[in-house]
Amino acid sequence: MAPWTTNELRQIDAATELRVASQRPDGSLRPYATIWHTTLGDALFIRSAHGPDNGWFRRALASGTGRISAGSVEKGVTFELADPSVRAELDAALHAKYDRFGPGPIAAITGDDVLETTLRVMPRG
Repeated sequence: MAPWTTNELRQIDAATELRVASQRPDGSLRPYATIWHTTLGDALFIRSAHGPDNGWFRRALASGTGRISAGSVEKGVTFELADPSVRAELDAALHAKYDRFGPGPIAAITGDDVLETTLRVMPRG
């Protein structure tokens, strides 16, 4: 797996929203879902705002592969559950990026009950 370039991560993180699609067993992509995201170090992280039963999250975790689009970056990716050790730093980064939208929306992707819905997203190929 190749790492993100510094430029790709900068462009992705500068975008307010990210579009994510998981790959079906036949190789085709499911429709994109628009979500919030952030980067930490050399990785991109996404969370399900509606818990582990959210459709896009379940399908991304099950397939392990898909595609993202944010800023001018569109790329095939892999999805894996994030290491729990990133939680505090990730919450802080998400608050810094999205607090301007108010307490309700940001509360949906931060806090005690969201760690199990955090995915690390890395480029394929």
